[in-house]
Amino acid sequence: MVRLKADTAMKHLGDSLTLTIEKPAAGGRMIARLDGQIVLVGGAIPGERVTARVERVGKGVLYAATESVEQASPDRRPVTSDPECGGCLYAHVNYDRQLALKSEVIADAFVRIGKLPLPERVAVTPSPEEGYRMRARLHMRGARYGFFREGTHDICDARATKQLLPATCDVLDRLSAAIRSLGLDVREIELSENADASNRAMSLETSAAIDVQSSRRLAETEGLTGFGSDAMVTEKVTVGGADISLRRSVLAFFQGNRYLLGTLVNHVVEQVPRGATLVDLYAGAGLFAIGAAAAREARVRAVEGDRVSAADLIANAGAYETVEAMRQPVETFLAAAPKPPDVLIVDPPRTGMSREALDGVIRLRAPKVIYVSCDVATLARDARRLVDAGYRIEQAGAFDLFPNTPHVETVVILENVRV
Repeated sequence: MVRLKADTAMKHLGDSLTLTIEKPAAGGRMIARLDGQIVLVGGAIPGERVTARVERVGKGVLYAATESVEQASPDRRPVTSDPECGGCLYAHVNYDRQLALKSEVIADAFVRIGKLPLPERVAVTPSPEEGYRMRARLHMRGARYGFFREGTHDICDARATKQLLPATCDVLDRLSAAIRSLGLDVREIELSENADASNRAMSLETSAAIDVQSSRRLAETEGLTGFGSDAMVTEKVTVGGADISLRRSVLAFFQGNRYLLGTLVNHVVEQVPRGATLVDLYAGAGLFAIGAAAAREARVRAVEGDRVSAADLIANAGAYETVEAMRQPVETFLAAAPKPPDVLIVDPPRTGMSREALDGVIRLRAPKVIYVSCDVATLARDARRLVDAGYRIEQAGAFDLFPNTPHVETVVILENVRV
């Protein structure tokens, strides 16, 4: 066993360390210290004492993987699938502890990155752990399809992770067999299905175009209701007692957890006063925009820059006279100095809002901002700027859209105290 001194730590790639795990870090690893140096450890739980091997050296940080557990947490559980497979980094942690760890990560990010203590501990709404995924990008190499192992391009078995419904995996098996029989070079499979799995669409990324006859054969795969890049899924959600129906392309972004979809959209829409004016930025297919129009009688301007998602948004908005759908970059919309709404919803990608977009939001001076985020680090960064501009964090909640992973969806409500 080798214990490293801080001044020589960077020279010992591959050495084993005995470490006591302190707390979770964003991204799935846990924090330990060795003579004052931070070690980010995979496969561990706070409170454990583990032996871990150094697998990578960063700037002032060691990255290590747990080899053996000397003193186990009572929250450790056996893992039946590959723990390094995408979507499984927290699989060794009992589910209640996963929720607690995610709450800690959210609070830490707001204090460490945003210098913003949250009003209270963030509760994380749980999800069933199995069969939750409605959307997935699977990789295919030769005869195998699945997810990538973390940090590699090695394929691991998607079925074993239990993220997808068993019936979905059965369809993927049949589609994969048809691909092999046709001799196609498929690199990626895009999967999208609705919450009750009555619609299931798939699209393929290939090295060469697929001929019409082969496409027809693949489209006939049992269990598919749509095939190809133009395939659609229809989602039905009840929001505030109102039933809404949304079309979405197999290639469009959409919230991925079938069990929490309704819970999330209802939570967001409940923050919109009845009859309010609303701007929804990064609106996607219109989940929040259409929900607010139907359930809260809101007058909505919904903005989406992505071509595929914007086409869905415009089609979905067509049934509502109170929804104006626009395909343009958020930055372009905000640069035109639109009239301030009563409520602003932003649901940006993992990278958060661009500086230009955030400047535009601050200029807009909406009395209420609802920030929906899949990355707590960029959320904390952007929240800091909003607070500096006169907003106050009123509440924060979280939704475990990605069980057994370090990811969490966070919703923060900010009020403009200068209005």
